[in-house]
Amino acid sequence: MQPIQRNEILGIGDYEGIRERFRARVIAAKRLRRVAISEHLSGTFENRDSVLLQIQEMLRTERITSESGVAHEIETYNELVPGAAELSMTLFVEIPDRALRDEMLERLAGLERHVAISVDGALFRARGGREDARADRTTAVHYFKFDLSDDAVRAIRAGTAAVAVVVDHPAQPLETPLPAATLRALAEDLAG
Repeated sequence: MQPIQRNEILGIGDYEGIRERFRARVIAAKRLRRVAISEHLSGTFENRDSVLLQIQEMLRTERITSESGVAHEIETYNELVPGAAELSMTLFVEIPDRALRDEMLERLAGLERHVAISVDGALFRARGGREDARADRTTAVHYFKFDLSDDAVRAIRAGTAAVAVVVDHPAQPLETPLPAATLRALAEDLAG
């Protein structure tokens, strides 16, 4: 996928005019891309539209209008746009209770080194863990990319692949198969 370009970004006033329809469309598409990995972990596979929405919403929320500010948001969020033969996922640790969340973030220290995508049994390790990761706890939000082999891409595009999110962290090992609707969305992404 091509990164988001500056000429695709609307000013705040123009964005307000299309916001309701654009958000509704992207949020509906994101539902297909969101996977409940466990009781407290979920992941959303990102694409150009989801990233464009995040940029537009950040500009709107923070009232960013300067060219340098807009450029910064584009550069920051473009890291989430998957490239060729690549998947991009935002992983969330979702626990409303603060004390329980803090306990879980400590138990899952190093999580960023224990996430992979399995395609027909072949593991593709996550990359992109935070450079400022602490040894004693993980963060509640992670941004990962997965580089896939040509065979994995072909199998996903053909609709024949068994794909799962794998967490091999000692505190919470699990493997969660991706639903058919999610796989179809990812196949479209990988088709270019």
